Amino acid sequence: MFLMKALSIDLRERILSTYDKEDATREQVAKRFRVSVGMVKKLIQQRRHTGDIGSRRHLCGRKPRILESHRSQMRELLAQKPDMTLAELRKAAGLDCTLPAIHYVLEDMGLSYQKRLSMPANKSAKTSRRLGRGGAASKGA
Repeated sequence: MFLMKALSIDLRERILSTYDKEDATREQVAKRFRVSVGMVKKLIQQRRHTGDIGSRRHLCGRKPRILESHRSQMRELLAQKPDMTLAELRKAAGLDCTLPAIHYVLEDMGLSYQKRLSMPANKSAKTSRRLGRGGAASKGA
């Protein structure tokens, strides 16, 4: 797939200026500036509808589910109870997102959280008896 860079503001202004001043058709302007006719048409429509001719690429893509208001709420919740797990934080904040999404937002905010539920520590016990000395020492010293 071939992706093109967004046109610079300077080029966008020159395209529209030429279209407005020289009474040129869209096709003539497109040929002169080596852009598509669709690009010229898009610029004219964008200026008419929004008054802005800048790139709108930043408006594309998936919108974040965790907004700034959620971030401040998570900060307050963790200040009150710093040992919350991600699942507890998600439930308390009323978020509808994955646990890794919350993890990355907290990491971005520089906050920490409890990694897992509090449970008793595992007992450290031997799992098998040691029958003898291994290695060269037991082979016929």
